[in-house]
Amino acid sequence: MHGLVNATLQCFVADTYGAKTWGAVLRRADLSGTEFEAMLVYDDAVTARLVAGIAAELARPADTVLEDVGHYLVSHARRAGLRRLLRFSGRDFRDFLHALDELPDRVRLAVPDLDLPRIELRALSPEGALIACRNDLPGASHVLLGLLRAMADDYGALAYLDLARGEGGTDVISVRVASEAFSEGRAFSLAAEGARR
Repeated sequence: MHGLVNATLQCFVADTYGAKTWGAVLRRADLSGTEFEAMLVYDDAVTARLVAGIAAELARPADTVLEDVGHYLVSHARRAGLRRLLRFSGRDFRDFLHALDELPDRVRLAVPDLDLPRIELRALSPEGALIACRNDLPGASHVLLGLLRAMADDYGALAYLDLARGEGGTDVISVRVASEAFSEGRAFSLAAEGARR
């Protein structure tokens, strides 16, 4: 597993629940004292133990934890770079959905050796979309579901999302957009914060 995945799990727990909780997760996963480097590669079993340790420590299902990780990737201040990358996909949530299948290639521009699951937009209409996610990374569909929920909030859209297990390792997320302008979205400018005058 790419170290960026494990480092993200570490940041999610530490940023959301604190360093003490992260230490407890490491003890539960039998990984005490481990610090994850984003550019190294780790055995897949280590990541599975981390996810199980987080779920056990928080007393929440692993799928729910992974959805929270997806939400964290967009909404936390430390992840502003990823949010910017995603917001370049379009001026509104529907534009974002339309460009979603380009996401793995965009991420590879920044992190060439990170293999994200294939995402395929199967249907797009004014009412919503169907998105297929090849679940090669266990739990990736749940992370994507959380990311989509956070992006809907970021754009100010009211959207209902549902995840269904598909055949052959491909999950399908249905997105129904009830209102494109339900609330005021978060501020976004093409210029980075430091570049604005």
